Amino acid sequence: MKFGAVPTGEAAGLIAAHTVRSHDVTLRKGRVIPAEDAARLAAAGLSELVAVTLEPGDVAEDAAAERLAAHLAGAQLHREPPFTGRCNLHAATAGLLQIDRSAIDAVNGTDEAITVATLAPYKPVVAGEMVATVKIIPYAVSGAALERACRAAPAGALAVAPYCLTRVAVVSTLLPGLKPATIDKTLANLRHRLAPTGAELVAEARVPHRREAVADAIRAAVAEDRAELVVVFGASAIADRRDVIPAAIEAADGHVDHLGMPVDPGNLLLVGRVGAVPVIGAPGCARSPKENGFDWVLHRLLAGLAVTRSDIVALGVGGLLMEIVSRPQPRSGGDPADEDA
Repeated sequence: MKFGAVPTGEAAGLIAAHTVRSHDVTLRKGRVIPAEDAARLAAAGLSELVAVTLEPGDVAEDAAAERLAAHLAGAQLHREPPFTGRCNLHAATAGLLQIDRSAIDAVNGTDEAITVATLAPYKPVVAGEMVATVKIIPYAVSGAALERACRAAPAGALAVAPYCLTRVAVVSTLLPGLKPATIDKTLANLRHRLAPTGAELVAEARVPHRREAVADAIRAAVAEDRAELVVVFGASAIADRRDVIPAAIEAADGHVDHLGMPVDPGNLLLVGRVGAVPVIGAPGCARSPKENGFDWVLHRLLAGLAVTRSDIVALGVGGLLMEIVSRPQPRSGGDPADEDA
């Protein structure tokens, strides 16, 4: 691609590098210069124009952006028609955005003319939401550079994992001092969290904060109500793998996969399973409508994605979600529902 000043009389058919308004003629940047407009400007005394000349092998900005976007778009993504060197990708359904980050980094490193910007990995998205944009910086890019960019990433490096679990059961444990209104508010906030995913509460049990009672409630949710996911809200935060909630999961013939996470708020979250059904031991902050580590794990599980120990320990960078000077200290003697994270 050549970029620079050319005699106005020779500019017909080239691409205007900048918008020009002169002598009742308007040339739009990025558009092909019509022969009649070039002639009129030359006749009016405009001696030169800054224009772009495509060379053999060059790919125009719109075609290049569309080609790369089509290569990157995986399941549940659709692309909009390109414009001004940009091609946007949108979610076709609600779910979690999956990104091969190393691949996107590699694409962005191939040539300064080629860029890809995305939302954050695992961000919950809704149908129609823009999740990524491919932008070609100049008016064209060499075919060789475009080929390198496409080879740098596997096809479908971006995708949306649709929500697939729809039946959620909740077990709330009880201790003196925990108000029924607190549990009601917790359930209302959970329903609000579930609404964009299409999931709903199919069972709700309130039981004493004892291992046997919690284990029985989990078994019942899995067996009788066919829950696909169980969330346990403890009246007291989980302090150890031998505490009530992890012990109850094991007593229900389940397994605790991981306790604790490097996300704040959300440190005291537990992930386990009974058979094939995931179980979340919710941290105290999950009672709040504000985003916390519980949201990150909940949405992944609802999208049918595995949440392993390695997945959780990788959340530390970016895992500090909020901190304010007036934030209450854990174990400060307030409402049991607010105990710890």
